[in-house]
Amino acid sequence: MILHTINRSPFGSSCLQSCLDVAAAGSAIILIEDAVYAALPNTQYTDQIAAALGKHKFYALDPDLKARGIHEATLDGIESVDYDGFVALCTEFSKVVSWY
Repeated sequence: MILHTINRSPFGSSCLQSCLDVAAAGSAIILIEDAVYAALPNTQYTDQIAAALGKHKFYALDPDLKARGIHEATLDGIESVDYDGFVALCTEFSKVVSWY
C-alpha cells in the first residue's frame, strides 16, 4: 500500500482532492505543513474527510498542528504523529507519494 503525503492547505490547493480521487482503499494519508488545516472540524472539507476515513487511515504531523495552534482541534479519526511516527509510517508502506 501507499502512504500519501500532502503539504498544501486544501483552502488554496487541490492536492487533497486529487489524492482522494486516486488513492486506493487501504492507503494512508498524512497531512503535513499547511495541509494540517484539512484536519480542522466544521470546514467545507469535513464531510469529505469523514467519508474518506472509511477507506483510508489519516494522520497529521503533530509539530505542524502545534505550530499552527490547532493541535487540540482536529477531526475525530485523524491520528497525530510526531517525527518518529512519520518516519515509521514511511518505512511501513511500500511506497510514499508526495502531493504538491
